[in-house]
Amino acid sequence: MSTSPLSPRLVKGGIVTMDPDTSVVQSVIALQYNPDLLSRTLQIQSLPGGQDGVRVDALRLRGPAVETIKLEAELDATDQLEFPTQNPLAVQYGLHPQLAQLEMLVNPTVETLLADDAMANAGTLEIIPLEQPLTLFVWSSSRVIPVRLTDFSITEEAFDQNLNPIRAKVSLGMRVLNVDDLGFDHPGGRLFMSYLTTKESLASKATSAAITTLGLGGLP
Repeated sequence: MSTSPLSPRLVKGGIVTMDPDTSVVQSVIALQYNPDLLSRTLQIQSLPGGQDGVRVDALRLRGPAVETIKLEAELDATDQLEFPTQNPLAVQYGLHPQLAQLEMLVNPTVETLLADDAMANAGTLEIIPLEQPLTLFVWSSSRVIPVRLTDFSITEEAFDQNLNPIRAKVSLGMRVLNVDDLGFDHPGGRLFMSYLTTKESLASKATSAAITTLGLGGLP
């Protein structure tokens, strides 16, 4: 079915991975359908007060709030399977490629594992945790956020005759990485500062209500 030229272009949410050293984009994953619900939680980083009888300023912040994001994305290959000659990969694999692409966000590559194992066996590598690409959650141009995936679950709901999944739901939990995590000079740190700058700009556009709206004539 053709799309009217007057129809607005649908912007999709998704995930981008990039090299943390060079900022080169490595992969772009667009969600097939934008979720109807996205939940965000902000944990305030305030100073502890009243410890050992010492009064601490209750209005001070230790740093940016720790923000977590949760969403549920749907994947469906049914429409592609209606046109098998145009979508041979969907016929052969179902949703396996799309699910595998998401799963590789939380797994090192085989090449990396083998290379590290070879260097460790040769005594030339100090064993340290493997570094993953910098992951960005993109939800419009106002939200391009460095994140770490914290929760990831897949529910496969339907299968073809070869047991390839053809309908699935993916639940993602993400923690926003801020300058306390990455530093100001890190590409992710700079992206967080841009995200926070956008928040400040949007907050300044909100209309402030009159104090009388709250039933007050003024404040002491």
